[in-house]
Amino acid sequence: MLSKKTKYGLKALTFIARTGSDLPVQVGEIAKGENIPQKFLESILLTLRKAGILGSKKGKHGGYYLRKDPSEILMTEVMRVLEGPIAMVPCVSLNFYEKCDDCPDEHACSVNKLMIQVRDSTLEVFRNTSLKDLSVRENEK
Repeated sequence: MLSKKTKYGLKALTFIARTGSDLPVQVGEIAKGENIPQKFLESILLTLRKAGILGSKKGKHGGYYLRKDPSEILMTEVMRVLEGPIAMVPCVSLNFYEKCDDCPDEHACSVNKLMIQVRDSTLEVFRNTSLKDLSVRENEK
């Protein structure tokens, strides 16, 4: 299940992308516009800033802005920053692989085979979806 942190992070990024401006967007504006608790949002935006997805500016006209064009921000990057590994079990993770303690042979494991398919399908969607795609879909409503 998608965590609230990730859900709110995606909503906030989409909100910033929809502004279509290089000007910083204030946290309060995002929180109000997307109905996100402001303190929680501040923590999420800080995580995204530390990962290099967002930049920030302090002061009266400060806030957060995208460091790259929305078309260059892929969901694989966002999901890994906010949610962690994309794979549901560590034995099929591409970036966080660990052998399962209870499995004597990964190659004969039916769970492993299924989770590889799930991982690959999920990666296909995330790799082919950018922040621009999300913001365009939102604007079409």
